[in-house]
Amino acid sequence: MSRSAEIERKTKETQILAKLDVDGTGTNEISTGIPFFDHMLDLFSVHGFFDLTLKATGDVEVDYHHTVEDVGIVLGDAIRQSLGERKGIRRYGHAVTPMDDALAEVTIDLSNRPYLAYHLPEAFQPKFADLATEFFRSIANHAGMNLHVNVRYGHNDHHVTEAIFKSFGRALDQAVSLDDRIAQVHSTKGSI
Repeated sequence: MSRSAEIERKTKETQILAKLDVDGTGTNEISTGIPFFDHMLDLFSVHGFFDLTLKATGDVEVDYHHTVEDVGIVLGDAIRQSLGERKGIRRYGHAVTPMDDALAEVTIDLSNRPYLAYHLPEAFQPKFADLATEFFRSIANHAGMNLHVNVRYGHNDHHVTEAIFKSFGRALDQAVSLDDRIAQVHSTKGSI
């Protein structure tokens, strides 16, 4: 059974093509026009063992917002499509990842009930925070994911964001993993 998807999205602001294989090895080819974002998506792919091809062009001369948000939409759709009815998946994932001064924790429930909780230390105001919030909100909404991001501490913007994306990849890898003990969906309701 192939658990992969190819999604294309074209708007007046962005054009995005993504290919995702949730049972990959972490190989990727990523180009969004935003080098730091490419680096973060590379970390997600490598640490989650997701094969990812992502080509995005957008109105980055105006702002990075449209590209980052729409990449989240496309990746969320690709995750949802890759999982189909979600039979046999563990459903839950959790990872805590250090990156030098930063420690980030991500917890996921692939419940089909989208929700994002995103917490950074009060005094911390990173440059990428608003964009990262929009990215993860788009993923959660389009993947049907309950997603909690908690940064326990950190002061370097790059390190904090890197710890978040690594934790996200690791937690999602756990959640999408198949478990032989789960024949249908992992829910007392019988569906998710």
